[in-house]
Amino acid sequence: RIKEPQGLQATFTGESRLAKFGVLETTTADQLLRWESLALQDLSVGYQPLSIRARKVALADFFAYIIIQPGGRLNLQEIVTAGRSAEPADQPKPASTAARTEPRAPATTRDIQIEEVTLQGGRVDFQDRTLKPSYNADLSEIGGRVSGLSSAETSLADVELRGKMNGAAPLEIIGKVNPLKQDLFVDLRARFTGMDLSPASPYSGKYVGYVIEKGKLSFDLQYLIDKKKLSSENKIFVDQFTFGEKVESPDATSLPVKLAVALLKDRKGEIHLDIPVTGSLDDPQFSIFRIVLQVIGNLITKAVTSPFALLGAAFGGGEGMQYVEFDPGLARIPPDGQKKVQALAAALSEKPSLKLEIAGYVAPDADREGLKRYLLQRKVKARKLDDLLKKGVAVPPVDEIVVAPDEYEKYLTLAYRAEPFPKPRNFIGMVKSLPVPEMEKLILTNIEVGDGELRALASRRANAVRDALLKAGTIDPERLFIVEPKGLAPEKKDSVKDSRVDFKIV
Repeated sequence: RIKEPQGLQATFTGESRLAKFGVLETTTADQLLRWESLALQDLSVGYQPLSIRARKVALADFFAYIIIQPGGRLNLQEIVTAGRSAEPADQPKPASTAARTEPRAPATTRDIQIEEVTLQGGRVDFQDRTLKPSYNADLSEIGGRVSGLSSAETSLADVELRGKMNGAAPLEIIGKVNPLKQDLFVDLRARFTGMDLSPASPYSGKYVGYVIEKGKLSFDLQYLIDKKKLSSENKIFVDQFTFGEKVESPDATSLPVKLAVALLKDRKGEIHLDIPVTGSLDDPQFSIFRIVLQVIGNLITKAVTSPFALLGAAFGGGEGMQYVEFDPGLARIPPDGQKKVQALAAALSEKPSLKLEIAGYVAPDADREGLKRYLLQRKVKARKLDDLLKKGVAVPPVDEIVVAPDEYEKYLTLAYRAEPFPKPRNFIGMVKSLPVPEMEKLILTNIEVGDGELRALASRRANAVRDALLKAGTIDPERLFIVEPKGLAPEKKDSVKDSRVDFKIV
């Protein structure tokens, strides 16, 4: 029986080295790629079947220059395009020649084993020329190793890489990978500490509308990819981030980004973000970077459009932290309002760059009646206060006087008799005694509550909240502003009383 031909088979065993390699850009003579030495030790390569084995691969003193051109293309893309266009397009190869010069690639590449890959003295320069001025950065002192690289399904390679961004901010990548197996496996942790953000002003100027005065970026990323499923944690830390001068840019967002930064900062000037991302690599729309940016963008949008929801989630006050409701006619903060004030005071203490506007309001009909009843009770308490003063007893403010139920008729009668309005009299001209409800009705009828009194009530509510905030937290009074509202009643809110104080973060 005659066997079919197996095709060309080849093997190579030995060592290989490519030294002083470099690539130049033809028009600018910029050096795009170079290395001093690429060495492969104990190398064994086979073709049909394809196998690659090496004890050690060492790349030393390497450099890459990555440029995003004004049109948005990478310089490396242009190198590939130029290489392909070198052959005349109008001179196709004969079909027989093409068939002879294009050997069939193997369907799979399985037998790859590299015991250790060592990187030393690496540097990558980056320039984004789509911006004016352009953005420049470099990753230097790149070094580390990947050991145990294999296409075997059960094999995992250990990764340990280090470098420095812009010569100062250390980058560290540690973990296990198997990029050669049929289903990619990655379990890596990347930590990056203290990169100065001011050089990124070209980006912030274009997209945010402000230069970056100062700030440092750090991140701690944990990524697990197994069976094409991704689970990741993205912890981002920004320290002392501060915007500087405004930049006119048609691409800049209209959101009040300075307010967003102030909302995200804590009292130490730090911003901490924890962004988990999960998904499937089979989804063509899935992009880790896009999702992280989207989450950060949504967080900024939420910060400036619903700042109290953000503060409420962090400090326990809920979205209702933006207002405090009052009982009709009263300026005393009720217990549920006290809880909101405590949470808001904690938020303002933690975020010292925020300022707060406070506006008091009334529900005209409900508060008119409520204020009348409050003034009635105040008149009754004033009669008891007179009694206590006559006895030489130290007395609290009139609003804190307590009239017991068995004392109420006595002091209500004294208050009724002291009122100047005409009263029913008996046949000898003396003021006629009346039941409690009748005395209350006459006093209430003769209490005048106009818009001036209602406006004063709204003002007392605003002042009560301001004083409670100052008492509850370490807040500079200069950060609290009582504003005069345009009207007595506030904008209607579902299930929220008009008798309230509204807050606004500025």
